Amino acid sequence: MPRVHFHQQLAQLKDKLLAMAALSQQALETSVQAYLERDGQICEYVRENETAINMAQREVDEMSYELLAQEQPMAIDLRFILAVIKINGNLERIGDQSMSIAQRTLELLALPPVEVPADIAGMRDIARVMIRGALQALLEGDCQLAKTVIAMDDEIDRLNRETHERLSARIANQAAAAEQSLGGIIISRNLERIADHAANIAGDVIFWIEGADIRHQQLPALAKG
Repeated sequence: MPRVHFHQQLAQLKDKLLAMAALSQQALETSVQAYLERDGQICEYVRENETAINMAQREVDEMSYELLAQEQPMAIDLRFILAVIKINGNLERIGDQSMSIAQRTLELLALPPVEVPADIAGMRDIARVMIRGALQALLEGDCQLAKTVIAMDDEIDRLNRETHERLSARIANQAAAAEQSLGGIIISRNLERIADHAANIAGDVIFWIEGADIRHQQLPALAKG
């Protein structure tokens, strides 16, 4: 009977983590929307959502630590709790990066609007798919899906490099658009970091299921697993 109760608590912990994930996903969506639409009110919503994310992170961590202290989980359950703690941290950092996008957007609103040649919406779309895929891998215990998410990180890295090169050249040649271009570089970097956190979440799923820490392995080695 105690084991049944323990697994009920694990299910509740997963539910709390997924609620946290929903807040982080919303932060990504609204922060990029604020930038693309130059909407300061949406930036304020991102700020309010950040407060909710921080509260949710504390709740998930507290429940995780209580389970570790009160129970003697089997190996796979222990790895699940440890994975939840790490995933929780990555979700919180997605919120931080989204908040950074909103703050940069507010600064850009004080400047004249300038078209910035950067595929911010495309990078947002990749990050969105990576986060959703990592969470689906968690829900389904699917290591192969998690590895697919990790592989997607290469594409957003490429887009970030291209954005940095393109906008750096523009800063050198068009001083009047320098601040707006720099804002595009920073936001591109924020999105690249969000994708990194999604890849980290996928790696945590693999750790939970396989007991393997793959953070410093190369992707071709993962594909053989």
